[in-house]
Amino acid sequence: MAAAGRCIGRTDLPVDPRKSKRLAHRIRQHARRYQLPHEVHTSALRRGADVGRWLARWGWVHHVDAALAEIDFGHWDGEGWDTIGEPAVSAWCSDLANYRDHGGESVSMLFERCTDWLARAPRRPGCCVVGHAGWIHAARRLRQGSGPPVSASDWPPAPAYGERLDLG
Repeated sequence: MAAAGRCIGRTDLPVDPRKSKRLAHRIRQHARRYQLPHEVHTSALRRGADVGRWLARWGWVHHVDAALAEIDFGHWDGEGWDTIGEPAVSAWCSDLANYRDHGGESVSMLFERCTDWLARAPRRPGCCVVGHAGWIHAARRLRQGSGPPVSASDWPPAPAYGERLDLG
């Protein structure tokens, strides 16, 4: 199933193995250059965990943690946005922080999960997390002292695949 035009949260899409290996190489090179620990944290979803598995093959410690998963969109997950429909999407966008009519998590719940993980995250420099766009946005906003956005217009575009962000 391709991601284009679909609501993708916990849908476990495969990633081209060459793409995950390239990202793992980039992480390994960055860690080598800055003498960072050889430890990576990922969700169990293949688009994160495959990178961690490559790093583990090269001697890294790979931690899989359910708290790092993308937001759970419930029965919307994997559906086309056209199938979900404009009225439901508009209702979600107007109450982004609390909307749960899809049966999954609200954005506020994602922020709570992210807050919990960050509170117990390793406290050494260079902790590597291979995350998902929603989780990364939540972590970034929390580190900046912001909470969940009220409306969709406050939510930034997704980071590029392989984009490096400093959550420290």
